[in-house]
Amino acid sequence: MIKAAIIDLDGTLVDSNDLHAEAWQKTFLHYGREVPYRELRQQIGKGGDQYLPVFWSAAELRKMGAEMEEFRGKLFRSEYLEHVRPFPKVKELLERLRDDGKRIALASSGNADEVEHYVNLAGLGGLVEARTTKSDVEHSKPSPDVFTSALHLLQVQADEAIVIGDTPFDVQAAKKIELRTIALLCGGFSEDELRASGAIAIFRDPADLLERYLRSPLPG
Repeated sequence: MIKAAIIDLDGTLVDSNDLHAEAWQKTFLHYGREVPYRELRQQIGKGGDQYLPVFWSAAELRKMGAEMEEFRGKLFRSEYLEHVRPFPKVKELLERLRDDGKRIALASSGNADEVEHYVNLAGLGGLVEARTTKSDVEHSKPSPDVFTSALHLLQVQADEAIVIGDTPFDVQAAKKIELRTIALLCGGFSEDELRASGAIAIFRDPADLLERYLRSPLPG
């Protein structure tokens, strides 16, 4: 029986993935490296600790990795955060989960301050029992740390919970600790990519999942 839903934020509940990729591209240019947007976009869903090593060497990261992450964070907050919007029916989906007796946790590879902003933006504060971010764990997705933390905070077992996410990295992270994942296409990844990663069900966006709730794995 599913007792809890552990939900990603960026690309799942809020439309921010493209903005994050743009912020990374501008950050990399600032530090002298031009990377095609498409390559940057395909890695969105990882936190900076997992994202940066795809494009920079270990020596480069020892020298300026922390500085780049700080630069990107400030850039995102100053130029992009105000443009992030919740997807339609996000609050209604979480209300449906609550009314169905599911406990809700948020598990994000984003920074704690960004997550707080999104929760307030979408009006989710009273619906979420627990939240965990990359600020709370050693490694971000596709490491399972944020999901492990969410299970601990909710005090449920992996077979009693389900993840809702939007990237292959959500699915991969969840699988490492035997969590199942419902994937949403609104984050910009293809159905083939999400299925290949191991998603057990795929919906267009939160509104589609809400509309087809009873035909999803959630009531189980």
